[in-house]
Amino acid sequence: MSHESQLPAHGSPRTLQCMEIWGGSSAVQRNVTTPGLDLWVWSQPYQQADGGGDVHYVSLCGGGIITRLILADISGHGASVAELAGSLREIMRRNINRKSHDRLMRELNLQFSELARLRRFATAVVVTYLADRNQLTLCNAGHPRPLWYRARDQTWQVVDASESEPQDALTNLPLGIDDTTTYPQLRLNLAPGDMLLLYTDALTEAAGADEQMLGEQGLVNLMRSIAADQPGAIASTLAGRLADYRGGRPADDDETFLLLHHNARGPKRLSLGEKLDVYAKVFGLKQV
Repeated sequence: MSHESQLPAHGSPRTLQCMEIWGGSSAVQRNVTTPGLDLWVWSQPYQQADGGGDVHYVSLCGGGIITRLILADISGHGASVAELAGSLREIMRRNINRKSHDRLMRELNLQFSELARLRRFATAVVVTYLADRNQLTLCNAGHPRPLWYRARDQTWQVVDASESEPQDALTNLPLGIDDTTTYPQLRLNLAPGDMLLLYTDALTEAAGADEQMLGEQGLVNLMRSIAADQPGAIASTLAGRLADYRGGRPADDDETFLLLHHNARGPKRLSLGEKLDVYAKVFGLKQV
């Protein structure tokens, strides 16, 4: 069973509504927008399967201010992963209106404790963006480090712990390894035009004709070779460049990446009717 919304691969951008959660574990190529962010999601399960071990979700809070994203890489495939994808969605729902994702990370860690005891593991990166502050916060649970495009420097770089405190913010364990592990938050202040690339390890582990893996620095160099003035074209160009690097061979694992472009457009003011609708969704009420 796949938890991906049944949406066309291409077409006009999907605008997330307040209290909406979108995503899943199926193949998808989609442009999604939330206040302040343009998002491009590209995911292809291994061997063209209906669903894979890469799970992504995007949510928008009731006030249209908090955008949250999660990208998880769960070992294995099939029904067990689909069940875990459903659990991730429920955790996202319970925390959709929380600006901090401390509790969400604790719940994720506990959720995956049983998985770790079965010697199956999951890594994840969680991002929270506050449109009223132009601030992005991320937590990393053993996942590949995101890449950050700074418009002022016009170049891509690895998001490093030196960008903020604490120094070990991006060196945490995978989910479920230790119930007491805490996941510090790394805060980035975004400028208009900044971008962030989240991805699973299939990108850095892509093997070329010489069997050499692309690696983190190779991915940075590849991103630097792609024109950044048209964010909407980057996702498809990146997918093509990765296929070229592999010599046209399919990836050896599920392959997923999320590209975030900061357009710095703040949340719109809600009408009275929209506020009542959000209130009804939050408290499970029926509109009269």
